[in-house]
Amino acid sequence: MDDLKTWKALAREHRGITQELAGFIASMRAESVPKATEAILGKALVDALGCGLYGLTTRWGRIMRAYAAEQGGPAEAGLWGGQQRISVGNSVLSSGTAIHSFDFDDHSRAKIHPGAVVVPVALALGERQKVSGRVILAAMAAGYETMNRVSQAANPGRARMRGWHLTGTCGTFAAAATASVILGLDAATTASALGLAGTQSAGVWAFTADGSMSKRMHPGRAAQDGVTAALLAARGFEGPRFILEAEDGGFLFTMSDTPRPGRIIEGLGSLWHTDATCFKPHACCGSNHACVDAAIALMSEHRLMVNDVERVVAGIPSVVQTQTGFDYHADSVLNAQMSLRYNIAVAMFDGQAYLEQFTSERIVEPRVVALARKVEIEVDLDIDRAYPEIYGGRVTLITRQGQMLSKSIEYSRGMPENPMSHTDIERKFLSLASAAVGLPKAAEILALANGMFVADSVLSLNALLTDAVVSELAQQ
Repeated sequence: MDDLKTWKALAREHRGITQELAGFIASMRAESVPKATEAILGKALVDALGCGLYGLTTRWGRIMRAYAAEQGGPAEAGLWGGQQRISVGNSVLSSGTAIHSFDFDDHSRAKIHPGAVVVPVALALGERQKVSGRVILAAMAAGYETMNRVSQAANPGRARMRGWHLTGTCGTFAAAATASVILGLDAATTASALGLAGTQSAGVWAFTADGSMSKRMHPGRAAQDGVTAALLAARGFEGPRFILEAEDGGFLFTMSDTPRPGRIIEGLGSLWHTDATCFKPHACCGSNHACVDAAIALMSEHRLMVNDVERVVAGIPSVVQTQTGFDYHADSVLNAQMSLRYNIAVAMFDGQAYLEQFTSERIVEPRVVALARKVEIEVDLDIDRAYPEIYGGRVTLITRQGQMLSKSIEYSRGMPENPMSHTDIERKFLSLASAAVGLPKAAEILALANGMFVADSVLSLNALLTDAVVSELAQQ
């Protein structure tokens, strides 16, 4: 948006959207949540807990948990796997980081990972406030919907191309919304909480330059800042109540060159973006899943071995080319999970892209690295036009006999159009959680998670998460 006058007019036209969103959040009750949305949130809770428990086995998950334990604070909420209770802010810093620690947590077309922000806040602050499972449901619904709408309004593809990681930048709003419901804040105070959350917003994409750990902490830090915002607002500390739409320094006009502020309130209360939550069957960047599915299908359907393939060509959107199409250097687990070239190559060898494909040993295996470096990437104009509404991808294999085999995927497994069932999510949970805490403890946690939205409190579930002894099996 180059015309400053048009930009300012757009800001004035949408003045008040932060307060409308705050009113929606403040009025949120469990009864407001459609049954279909509740079912999605039930899957999201189970999925986040499985990802979080496994995340605590990773090096970065352990570092953050130790840091949170050292920071301590009042005994308000359990520290997952830490056998102690600490402040809510430090608790969510650790658990939010843990959930996102293996890039296996839920995501959406808004280019966000909501579960890693919302679930820690709902459970930790819910423990502090001693709320029921029905309040947890309402709080999660508010958090998911807020995060999706803020990211959509920022125009996620454009915001991403400016270098932002939207899980970090939009996550503070989600955390503040979740916390505001649990604290029972009125609309005006909730607007203030959103303002204080937005002014703490942060998270840039520099991590792929060297495979650093910063991506892992973005949802944890967003959760911590959003909780701080809501607790301060509840005490009367006032935040900017036009944080989203302010023409000078407002979130949307700062994050993006083509913001869409109307998306904040479009269909508010009737259109639930939460229903479009995507769950991951592959432990890698969600934008790569269509190509991973295509590669697996081609190898299986044509009964190919890797040695049968002469060339591999992937067709993707331009944003994904920037995000995950970089040369593969086998330098870190993070970059292996983000690298489209590696994801396709390892999927061709193994028929999956799960935990075993992202160990420090596997990501440097010479044959896989060699194939990854041969994968050619091109922008497919049709797929590019559809992104991010459709996370599509195409893989073409050219065999040594000269056959050209191609497959395009619009809706990879786990997308709402090709969903994973609750049973699928439970299997994923047990795979992840059992590796971290053993099957008996994992089964106990699963049973309580499945009953969370009708439970009298979160205390029993949080006690299991806190007291769990977590393996240090993952040495990434």
